[in-house]
Amino acid sequence: MHRHLADDLSRLPDLLRSAQDFAARELAGLAARPVARLDGAPGPAPLPADGTGAEGALARFADRWAPGFSASAGPRYLGFVTGGATPASVTGDWLTSAYDQNGSGAAGSWAAALEHETVRWLRELFGLGEEHTGAFVTGATVSNTVGLAIGREWLGERRGVDVSHAGAAALGPVHVLSGTPHSSVAKALSVLGIGRDRLREVPVLPGGREAVDVAALDAALSALDGRPAIVVANAGTVNTVDFDDLRAIAALRERHAFWLHVDAAFGGFAALSPAHAHLVDGLDAADSVCVDLHKWLNVPYDAAVQFSRRRDLQTRVFHNASPYLGLPTGEPDFLHVTPENSRRLRALPAWFSLTAYGRDGHREIVERNVALAARCGAGIAATDGLRLLAPVRLNVVCFTLSEDPTPERVAALARSVAASGEAFLTPTVFGGVPGLRAAFSNWRTTDADVDRVLAALAAAPTG
Repeated sequence: MHRHLADDLSRLPDLLRSAQDFAARELAGLAARPVARLDGAPGPAPLPADGTGAEGALARFADRWAPGFSASAGPRYLGFVTGGATPASVTGDWLTSAYDQNGSGAAGSWAAALEHETVRWLRELFGLGEEHTGAFVTGATVSNTVGLAIGREWLGERRGVDVSHAGAAALGPVHVLSGTPHSSVAKALSVLGIGRDRLREVPVLPGGREAVDVAALDAALSALDGRPAIVVANAGTVNTVDFDDLRAIAALRERHAFWLHVDAAFGGFAALSPAHAHLVDGLDAADSVCVDLHKWLNVPYDAAVQFSRRRDLQTRVFHNASPYLGLPTGEPDFLHVTPENSRRLRALPAWFSLTAYGRDGHREIVERNVALAARCGAGIAATDGLRLLAPVRLNVVCFTLSEDPTPERVAALARSVAASGEAFLTPTVFGGVPGLRAAFSNWRTTDADVDRVLAALAAAPTG
């Protein structure tokens, strides 16, 4: 055994304590450290020949790389829709690495059974029925891809084509309809061989809404003359957290044939709040559902879950035919229902967080974030030089400059706020107007953090 490996093995408890102490110091300083680092990273270093051992590697990382890591796990990182990592989920994530289980299937470990239990808890959390089966994947992009892949197979079933064998070309033109699709939907259609150009955006409701006009969707489906389609509905759009009327869309299946996929990447968590659960009414009618857990569940990257009613079609798409893997019979192993054969046990951090804080704890995070977003929106509306682009419907504040909001000026505002170290925001375009988004989904964020964000925005040049 290499001398550094042998030495590290003999000192493993001490090394883990060193890593624990270092991580604890970094997490304790999240609220004070710059939220983002805009300066350049170090240049590339040569590959070590002999190495330094784990302790030397930790020291080198702490000196060379750690200072440039963002505080994305902290309370004022409002870019994208980024949760943090609850203490329990960090515990679970560390144990995931320590146990290093192969999460592909049930052979030789209880890991797969733990994932099944966690999926059942999440299914209950989001109000889905027992007919929805699920599995962990890396994030919303893969979750959407899996759901649309099953929808593609469903189209083949309707047309008498086994797409998993004959290929997407055997289907002919595919019709995918959506009001305000997330960019990952077009990416998924590209990966699946359906094509980005097959995505048709259906008119949305008037008055600055992003929710699909169900009457327009009905007309678009009617124009297909009975040809089956895929409909992608939204439970929470990225700009304004608008929700499609899922129940009304599902009712269209009385007249039209379509696979209903619901992108509920973070909006699905509205189900936890009695005041907002009506927004996801009808989610249980979906054929497939995407939920991204490293957003509002606040578990570490990367973790999402996908649900589907048609495990048989899912297995047809993703099964791996090999003697050493076995055939997917009964309850198929996870490697037969997701893109990856090699699967980290992503379920363990979620299991820890759900066990530690339960439904009530995660509901409190959701409701607090919603209240903080409203507070931030009110503050922005009262700040000279800024204006809201849309009402604050849930946990995202979409806003811009009051005067001359060009892409360059809006980007300069975002850079100024990031350079202050107080907050990080990401750009968008809403209604043709460049703007910024402040997305609240971190379990640490408080009123005091909102006040610091508003102060940074007020101090930034807007003229």
